[in-house]
Amino acid sequence: MTKDQSSKLDFTSFYNIINNELTSSTQTRHNVNPANRQSNPEVPIATKEDLDRAVTAARAAFKTWSTTTISERRAALHAYSDALAANQEAFTQLLTQEQGKPLTQAAVEIGMSAQWLKGLSNITVPETVVEEDATKKIVQRYVPLGVAAGIVPWNFPVLLAIGKIASAVYTGNTIIIKPSPFTPYCALKLGELATRFFPPGVVQVLSGNDDLGPWITSHPGIDKISFTGSTETGKRVMASSASTLKRVTLELGGNDPAIICEDVDVEEIVPKLVMLSFLVSSQICMMIKRLYIHEKIYDQFRDAFVKHTATLKMGNGTDADTFFGPVQNEMQYEKLKDLFSSIQTQGLNPALGGTITESKGFFVTPTIIDNPPEESRVVQEEPFGPIVPLIKWSDEEDVIARANGTESGLGASVWSKDVERANAIASRLQSGSVWVNSHFEVSPNVSIGGHKGSGIGSEWGVNGLTSYCNTQSLWLKK
Repeated sequence: MTKDQSSKLDFTSFYNIINNELTSSTQTRHNVNPANRQSNPEVPIATKEDLDRAVTAARAAFKTWSTTTISERRAALHAYSDALAANQEAFTQLLTQEQGKPLTQAAVEIGMSAQWLKGLSNITVPETVVEEDATKKIVQRYVPLGVAAGIVPWNFPVLLAIGKIASAVYTGNTIIIKPSPFTPYCALKLGELATRFFPPGVVQVLSGNDDLGPWITSHPGIDKISFTGSTETGKRVMASSASTLKRVTLELGGNDPAIICEDVDVEEIVPKLVMLSFLVSSQICMMIKRLYIHEKIYDQFRDAFVKHTATLKMGNGTDADTFFGPVQNEMQYEKLKDLFSSIQTQGLNPALGGTITESKGFFVTPTIIDNPPEESRVVQEEPFGPIVPLIKWSDEEDVIARANGTESGLGASVWSKDVERANAIASRLQSGSVWVNSHFEVSPNVSIGGHKGSGIGSEWGVNGLTSYCNTQSLWLKK
């Protein structure tokens, strides 16, 4: 690694990355720290001309980057991973400042991102000999698409950007990353760091306002969109991409159920389930959003769940021992206040919390709802905030139907000492990821994606990598 590659980044000023150049703009904007609403630094607002320049650079870079070897791409991604790890502390601080998650949780995200860069680029993309005889050989293989664009949400702005960068670049594509307007800071630094390891035009990052997304999805020079975000926005992305027949991967919202059987050890699993329901203040698409607890253990489970949750500290993510940081932005804060109003209007019973106290930041009191009706908003909607319903069940067929009874199908889990029984239940759940006795376990080697309204296609793993490729059938006549 050269001296330039190993030197630390400057985390005080922020630029768009176009063709490996740090570029500013005539207009800038800034976000606020969600813990105290204090202003974060200015970032550029990309213009349509900025996007056109980035696409031109990406298309030019694709001609040569697509001809590099897998080993060359892997080496660049591994060096990029090492540099990210070397800057982990500064990225962690910046992530907490812009996203709000506690430093401990931010550090996990940065560490996972470095791991994902290496994990994804260690996967072998398959090439299959379909048929071979004395006269011919037929091979199915994968070839890069061209220019990809990654549209990244505000809840995991580093890991989800890195997953798209690694998958696109490793398979021979170039990529333009558009971070959420709510969390542009870390992504811009990822782009700046990438200039040290990739040729101009291979990895670019553009910060913008609400115009930038539609410009990207309709741009004729972009071949593939990888979008992570809400189901409603995903529909608009797909519609906008249709006019140019872009390939799309959509990883959308979830309303993950967890089915708790009556034979579990309540005291053992409750701490795990609390974490898996409230991590990052529940702002994770694959967090547990609905807990179905067998009626035989319901009261014991509810009391233990409430007791453990009440021990977890809420506060600024930079404070020691904080578990609950703020929600990320004012828009989400207002959505949660509206959802919390349904506790009163629908006559629900909070076992913990239930009201939001105004503060300097976007803090939402952790709330547990005691056995609400299935049709209540807290059960049917994805809150993306720390409010979780606990719901009784007694009949296996009924609880499977209720678990499957939403338009979401991202993740689900079953908890039981009888693994065979749990697997039988799990096999009937309509979700892209299903866990038995765990939830939200992820790996760069394992694809994630949604069923039903939770998305199209998948990210990560072999399937995620090949989604950045065209399939090609090669006929070799001997």
